[in-house]
Amino acid sequence: MSSNKTEKIVVIGGGVIGAMCAWDLSKAGCDVTIVERDRFGAACSHGNCGYVSPSHVLPLTRPGTIRKTLGSLLKPNSPFAIKTRFSRSFARWLWNFSRRCNQSDMLAAAVGRHELLQSSKLLYQELIKSENIDCEWQERGLLFVYDTEQGFEEFRHANDLITERFGVCAKPYDGKQLVELEPALKSGLGGAWHYECDCHLRPDKLLSEMRSKLESQGVKIVESMSIDQFKREAGIAKAVSGNSLTIEADQFVVATGALTPFLNKHLGCRIPIEPGKGYSITMPTPKQMPRIPMVFEESHVAVTPMNSKYRIGSTMEFVGYDDSIHPKRIGLLKAAAEKYLHDPYCDPVEEEWFGWRPMTWDGKPILDRSPVMKNVWIAAGHNMLGLSMAAGTGRLMKELILGEPPHIDPSHYSLSRFK
Repeated sequence: MSSNKTEKIVVIGGGVIGAMCAWDLSKAGCDVTIVERDRFGAACSHGNCGYVSPSHVLPLTRPGTIRKTLGSLLKPNSPFAIKTRFSRSFARWLWNFSRRCNQSDMLAAAVGRHELLQSSKLLYQELIKSENIDCEWQERGLLFVYDTEQGFEEFRHANDLITERFGVCAKPYDGKQLVELEPALKSGLGGAWHYECDCHLRPDKLLSEMRSKLESQGVKIVESMSIDQFKREAGIAKAVSGNSLTIEADQFVVATGALTPFLNKHLGCRIPIEPGKGYSITMPTPKQMPRIPMVFEESHVAVTPMNSKYRIGSTMEFVGYDDSIHPKRIGLLKAAAEKYLHDPYCDPVEEEWFGWRPMTWDGKPILDRSPVMKNVWIAAGHNMLGLSMAAGTGRLMKELILGEPPHIDPSHYSLSRFK
């Protein structure tokens, strides 16, 4: 690790993770260049639901997940979908995911998630205040809404668990109380849990603001450059090249999200990330828009009321790197909103969007160095929490690269756990 704060650093990936890594490194005095294969702030950082969610402590690898998922797949309108295809990497991923659907592994992953989520929320609050960032930041919490009383009561165990272990707790509202709290919801629902610790923002505005802040600090942003080679000598990366461009640097950060496995041969390891495809639709604000963001837990669909827009999103497809938008999946978002809300959506739909979430099999990101190039760092695999974990990731990667004491335990995010 280096303590030379005048180093040249290339951050590969212009999403929210890359942006936050570049921000902290630039603030520390480094000469930073961001390289992005498409446009800065595009891909999964653009159309997500905008949650900064300390509530999302528990990973998907919970006891009973496999049984519930398989049952869901048999339903015609399931929010989950898996495309049958021959893929050894996906078969390996599923096998390792299924092995971790137990209490012990779930809690072990939750520790690392909790530390990064808590760090990120505090750092976002500091950043938005100190830099006067206009991203429609709101602190109204997040509602986990249940259609049935059974589902509402079943979640009590999970809430008690994360309250006891991590101090993250929600306030319960039965069906009648829920309508009083959030009149946009229909009556007759089973209830909801309100995590008042959660926040939300408009992600595209955050990235637009960050671009302006980064460039004002001298960060260079190179778009439409796909990395096809690391030039290295004796275990040290000297430069990256692609699209007839070569950029030299002292340190490199790979923040390429779901596309990280395409760099496996360069990184010298197998990155166990699978793309989990999610969708969203964005539209003007409806007349009776919810005040509080919410997740319809049984439908796995989320709603985000923003100051200037309204977004419905989520679902999960494991269909490889399919880049099409399926009308049926968009229809599922609308149907879920119709089930729960008086005024579920508003025409015209301004954007139909999809993004590939970088899913690891244990629910934690990878924040570590390449095993074959000691000056190449990996910051990827944030699952469905890239936005929620980005600020903490940027701070930790800066600390690791510059040899500073880490503010959270980096061992949770080590590549060695996948051996």
